[in-house]
Amino acid sequence: MLFNPSRDEARNFLFESWRKRRAGELLTPLEDLAAQLIARHPEFHDVLENQEAHSDRDYSPEHGATNPFLHLMMHLTIEEQISINQPAGIRAHFTRLTRQLESEHEAQHRMMECLGEMIWQAQRNRTQPDAAIYFACLEKQ
Repeated sequence: MLFNPSRDEARNFLFESWRKRRAGELLTPLEDLAAQLIARHPEFHDVLENQEAHSDRDYSPEHGATNPFLHLMMHLTIEEQISINQPAGIRAHFTRLTRQLESEHEAQHRMMECLGEMIWQAQRNRTQPDAAIYFACLEKQ
């Protein structure tokens, strides 16, 4: 991954990208992409417009709350994967899912489920992420 920030760096990047977009300031290409993704998720706007209240908040799966920062960073990861077709073949899965679901955004959400599965398996097994797990999940979508 070309952009591999810490948790705090990732959160600050998202807060700042959204702040700059709302203020009409110049954004880098990556900030612009992040701001576009945020714009497509109005359910996260309140969080991203209140950095002091949300920068250190934990989102545990046990409480059923979606982590907006993780969600948006996974979108950025998938955007990057598609743009460079890495892992090799990911763009074809994206194209197929986009046609099937008639939505690039929904295709990315399906891909996100599989990306999360691959990461979870790697963490559980203490191994590197395995693209074969990612693709096996994508093929079921």
